[in-house]
Amino acid sequence: MTVVAAVDRSDRAPAVVAQASELGEAFGEPVEVVHVLTRDEFVSLERTNVSETGGTVPVEDVVEIAEEIAEEAIAEAGVDATPVGLIGDPADEIANYADDVEATYLVVAGRNRSPVGKALFGSVAQSVLLNASSPVVSLRVE
Repeated sequence: MTVVAAVDRSDRAPAVVAQASELGEAFGEPVEVVHVLTRDEFVSLERTNVSETGGTVPVEDVVEIAEEIAEEAIAEAGVDATPVGLIGDPADEIANYADDVEATYLVVAGRNRSPVGKALFGSVAQSVLLNASSPVVSLRVE
């Protein structure tokens, strides 16, 4: 079992990692910090690389980029955790990963959006809350 922290590139990421670390320490479990690059981000990286080098980006390199983003959040939080990089739909990938590792807790932070904004643009945190099998800790970070 493990505690999973799901982070994006926002300034909320270190708070999510710190909360996951507290839960990990309380339950004596390791912490894994997950960042998911969306397919759109992958396509953008691919286009940039093709235009600059003429070659495609190996999937392993894209996963490594996502992992580096998770590593940055860990470093900012100043805790011990394992970075994990994934590609796909963030809400689905986060929930599936938490299921795969049988997460004790899944820690996320949502954005402050209006109900109309959530309806139009969706919310990864809301989807995770609704679809995850493990308990979800949702932080409200200003």
